[in-house]
Amino acid sequence: MTILVTGGAGFIGSNFVFLLLEEHPDWRVVCVDALTYAANIHTLNEAFRSPNFVFYKEDIRNREGVCSIFEKERPDVVVNFAAESHVDRSIENPAVFLETNIIGTAVLMDACRKYGIKRFHQVGTDEVYGDLPLDRPDLFFYEDTPIHTSSPYSTSKASADLLALAYYRTYGLPVTISRCSNNYGPYQFPEKLIPLMINNALQDKALPVYGKGLNVRDWLYVKDHCLGILAVLDKGGVGEVYNLGGHNEKANIEIVKIILKELGKPESLITFVTDRKGHDQRYAIDPSKAMKELGWAPTTAFADGIKLTIQWYKDHLDWMRECTSGDYAKYYEEMYGNR
Repeated sequence: MTILVTGGAGFIGSNFVFLLLEEHPDWRVVCVDALTYAANIHTLNEAFRSPNFVFYKEDIRNREGVCSIFEKERPDVVVNFAAESHVDRSIENPAVFLETNIIGTAVLMDACRKYGIKRFHQVGTDEVYGDLPLDRPDLFFYEDTPIHTSSPYSTSKASADLLALAYYRTYGLPVTISRCSNNYGPYQFPEKLIPLMINNALQDKALPVYGKGLNVRDWLYVKDHCLGILAVLDKGGVGEVYNLGGHNEKANIEIVKIILKELGKPESLITFVTDRKGHDQRYAIDPSKAMKELGWAPTTAFADGIKLTIQWYKDHLDWMRECTSGDYAKYYEEMYGNR
């Protein structure tokens, strides 16, 4: 089996690569990543030690480059993690999200059609469903919940999902889609909530929290997500969508306070800043379809996962410093400096 993983030097993609090498040491893992700001080639240091791992620096928008890799490697399965993923950045510059997340996905699927694959898996997000009201804890996202996007990011991901389903119907491309809730864990770029708060707290810097911090997210430990994708590849029906959620709903301010308590830092570090434009109120996934049809369920309780995550960042300060050098500092100041 040869499995091609795009975006494999990023957060979830790298964790998926490590899981593949651990669970299927006989598989050949081909990693493709453009190494944009959110990726780090050093994240894959352990993977490079495996004789079954190969890396290509390539942008999925580059049709010629993608086809060249397919021609050489002849993958059986493609899992597409490659995406611009930060909502704030999509508000500032929508175009790159449309190009990478939609056009890039089309390029990959065209290569899959040309060279023949057993499965193309599109890694999606629960943000395509929009949001739910804070005062209705009985409501959840299901696979048939109408798409109702809020940001350029979620719109680009919804477009990619719809395009994948169109390729399945029109061309018979063997497609599956998973939509996950917010992930957390090792190797997440520190522009996202949990690693940002950990990084700032460790440096006794202000922790910028949007609005009043009441927005609710459903949190899923990254390894549980990766195991869910493996379950989709193994047992998922072609043309099907599967929601992968953790049933770990928490308000942002609660997350921040948990991190501060775990690190022994004062809550006085919290600084409330101007809310994000169009900020979704609540995400909540119902993963019962995946549980019933795939036999998958998350196994990491949030109380355990957040401790593991905080400890990982404490143990990898060099990795954090490398990620937050250079352009990151400029971006951080633009995002939070005047809010």
